[in-house]
Amino acid sequence: MIRLIWAVSVHTRYFLRRYMPTNILLDAIRTRRGLKWGIPAMLLAIPYVLIANVCVQLIEDGAPGWFHLIVLWAIWNMLKMLWIGPVSAVLLIRARVRESVTARRERANSPAEADDAEERAVVNAIGIR
Repeated sequence: MIRLIWAVSVHTRYFLRRYMPTNILLDAIRTRRGLKWGIPAMLLAIPYVLIANVCVQLIEDGAPGWFHLIVLWAIWNMLKMLWIGPVSAVLLIRARVRESVTARRERANSPAEADDAEERAVVNAIGIR
């Protein structure tokens, strides 16, 4: 029985991770190229708050009880969109620091090549052959 529950939960997570739009968006933001879009993606939390608010008002006016599921869904997606902003900012800072450290190490490891390239640029600029 536990094995069946485990298998169902794994397949459900795979399906949700693979095909739900917010999860696809979050996976795209977590790439190096998409990290810059984390802060603007926080604005997507606004429609989810509005959806939750409308559904709560409908529930108070006598709508069916399954609207509570929509409220939970909207709040969950709102929270996902809110936390991706700070997380992506931290990941972007970390990636840029790592890239600058790597570039600095490459420059430090090849000073002779850099000096030769600089010397060639000066010679070409002056016109000495």
